[in-house]
Amino acid sequence: MTAARDPGLNGRAFTAAQSFLLGSKLYWTHSLYPSLRKQYEERAAKTPDKPRTAGDATALMENSADYRLYAWLERHLQRFKYSGRYGLQPYHAEQRVDLERSLDPSGLPDGLLELNPDLDLPSYYTAVDIHQHPGGVWSDPIAGFVYERGARSTTPTMGARHADLHDRLVDAVADRMDRDPQSILDMACGFGKSTGPFYERYRDALVTGVDLSEPCLKLAARTAADRQATNVRYLQRNAYETGLEGESFDLVTSTMLLHEMPPPKIGQTFDEAARVLKPGGLMAHLDFYHLPDAFSRFIHYGHARRNNEPFMESLAELDITALLESKGFTNVKVEPYAEADGVFDEAYTAWRFPWTLITAEKAV
Repeated sequence: MTAARDPGLNGRAFTAAQSFLLGSKLYWTHSLYPSLRKQYEERAAKTPDKPRTAGDATALMENSADYRLYAWLERHLQRFKYSGRYGLQPYHAEQRVDLERSLDPSGLPDGLLELNPDLDLPSYYTAVDIHQHPGGVWSDPIAGFVYERGARSTTPTMGARHADLHDRLVDAVADRMDRDPQSILDMACGFGKSTGPFYERYRDALVTGVDLSEPCLKLAARTAADRQATNVRYLQRNAYETGLEGESFDLVTSTMLLHEMPPPKIGQTFDEAARVLKPGGLMAHLDFYHLPDAFSRFIHYGHARRNNEPFMESLAELDITALLESKGFTNVKVEPYAEADGVFDEAYTAWRFPWTLITAEKAV
């Protein structure tokens, strides 16, 4: 049997290739980025006026060989991760029959999964291969598996457990509530990674996850069934038009949803959250927003272009606090968020997403 046909050898080759890409990304994150930031600071110190915008930073750095290497690696490591010979998409495609069979919803508990094949997917969602994920997370029956595997190396943090990001969100939300929520809505739940910590912590609550992607929802439901979770349901719905009962949730949350939407849809999503929240209920969105200086914006906006994220920049330019207050929310807080231990320490110099926790309450 040749190596190309031997699943064992293919599996080892895939693991080796993905490990190489992860190691390269760790170099990009922990070595190249700090070096680039130092170079920027040296150049900025020599300019008459302090850089104030992403454009100012671009003018300083666009001719930097280090920046060109940094940008090239960011674009192409992601591309190879998904689409190279041992990329996530072709590797999972080789297992398509078994993977699709495992997603058969006929064996799921009643009420766990509700799909809507007639749902009209927004054009902004289908027009771009977001994250460079081939075909997006919606068009291929096995896209949930590809997305789940890809998420494991999205934010490499040298020994920190990636799931800390979602576990910490549950802790942060708990700190902002005076009692345990009995009804939770997780908008844009994807393959269920953000939903799981909520239904596992609040076992007496009914947790509802909604998403546009049928493949991701099927994987989320299968995972919940494997965990024998009985307090969760997954619905194929649009976050800004869920069709759920008004004033029926104590908590509405999302993780990495807002930066995937054009600004008008962000406003509609806040409107929908206000509609379904009970008076006094909490809304919590974890996303990319806190960009304190010109260099941070320069890096983040470049990341958006290189990773097919057309709305990251528009979210960062939005006045979230004013928007939420204009919609009647109270106690609005927009705070930097630590996705792992030590990321706010002065000694931490590696690249990281500008994680931000946005919380607000529906007026009583």
